[in-house]
Amino acid sequence: MSESLPLIAPDAPQHDIHAALLQTLDALLVGERDATANLANASALLMGVLPNLNWAGFYLLKDGGLVVGPFQGKPACVRIALGRGVCGTAAAERRTVLVEDVHAFPGHIACDSASRSELVVPLLTAEGRLVGVMDLDSPLLSRFDSADATALESFAARLMAGCDL
Repeated sequence: MSESLPLIAPDAPQHDIHAALLQTLDALLVGERDATANLANASALLMGVLPNLNWAGFYLLKDGGLVVGPFQGKPACVRIALGRGVCGTAAAERRTVLVEDVHAFPGHIACDSASRSELVVPLLTAEGRLVGVMDLDSPLLSRFDSADATALESFAARLMAGCDL
C-alpha cells in the first residue's frame, strides 16, 4: 500500500473512524496473504486510527493456549491460558468480550497497569476454527461500546478472510 494512514481527527464521529479503519484495512490486505505481515499492519492501523488506545494486537492459538503475536504498545504477557483473563475468556467462549473496567473483571491479567478498559474479539476462520484473538486496551474507563464491538468484529472477519491462518 503506497498511501499513509487516513487522517482522522480523534474527535471525528465514531462512524467515520470505523469506516476509515475498515477501508484502510481492505487496502492493506490487497495482494498480501501472509499472516504475520497482515497482523502487524493491522495492529499498527488500529493504534494509528483508533483514539485512546494503549495497546492493540493479537494473540494466536498455539499448543492449546494464546501466545502474543504482532502488536503495538508496551511489552505484553507472552502466554495466556484459555479461559483466563479477558483474552482467554473471549477465546474459550468464542465471543467478543467488552470490559468497561478491567479491575472489575474476575481474573483480569494486568500486562499494563495503565489499562482501564478492554475489547477482545475472537479470530475465527470461515469454517469457525479459532486461531486467536484481537485485543484492544485503553487507559480510559468505558472506552469501548457496542458500536466499537460491531465494527471490530467486521475488522476481524475481513482480516481473517485476507490472511492465511
